[in-house]
Amino acid sequence: MKCIKILLFAGFLVSSFTFGQKTKTDSLPPSSLPFKYKSLIIPTALITYGIIGLESHQLKFINSDIKNEISEHIDTKFTIDDISQYSPFLSVYGLNAIGIKGKNNFKDRTVVLGTAYLIMGTTVNVVKKVSNEERPDGSSKNSFPSGHTATAFMGAEFLYQEYKDVSVWYGITGYVVAAGTGFFRMYNDRHWLTDVTAGAGIGMLSTKIAYWIHPWVKRTLFKDGETMDGLVMPFYNGKEWGVGISMGF
Repeated sequence: MKCIKILLFAGFLVSSFTFGQKTKTDSLPPSSLPFKYKSLIIPTALITYGIIGLESHQLKFINSDIKNEISEHIDTKFTIDDISQYSPFLSVYGLNAIGIKGKNNFKDRTVVLGTAYLIMGTTVNVVKKVSNEERPDGSSKNSFPSGHTATAFMGAEFLYQEYKDVSVWYGITGYVVAAGTGFFRMYNDRHWLTDVTAGAGIGMLSTKIAYWIHPWVKRTLFKDGETMDGLVMPFYNGKEWGVGISMGF
């Protein structure tokens, strides 16, 4: 039943953002991304695999088998995934800071990132409550999907889109870091494989949607010619890692 609920929510989310994409490619501003249905294939496949895994005994067996295989080789846990989840999208601001310019200016890329983060965070939290899936370590029942992995892949897709015209290797590096984040979520006994795959798909799709709807978001938030300056910095309060954004209009 919960599998059906999540599939319906996912279908509603995707259709809400895709059916309105009728803007011609040659009229799109540089900060946007032309909508292509084939862009949905990989993230949708990852999300679908994860959702099916909530009910499939075979996929649950694969989850347990991977968990047991990893557990046999664990000597100590690493919390690098708490930091690495933010690395891909922070890299965009870091590269711009040292003079390697990407696709968009500060305002456009920050609006895209904020939109992607809102879509990703809302989706992850809603699905966690609906799925009520227990974590591998038994600590809570909010395992599905992996928020850390979703954040990492959201950032990796963001890095790829901003720098694919400079060098594809920036995006590849971002995806390697994101995949590593997902691996360490399993390594640290915090998530199942299906949690990680679904989180990856949600993260990628959130960024794609953010670029697709950016022209509308930009028109809604800003007047023509209005500028924005700001600063993006990570923070650590002794218990939790996070990212702070300061903006001036």
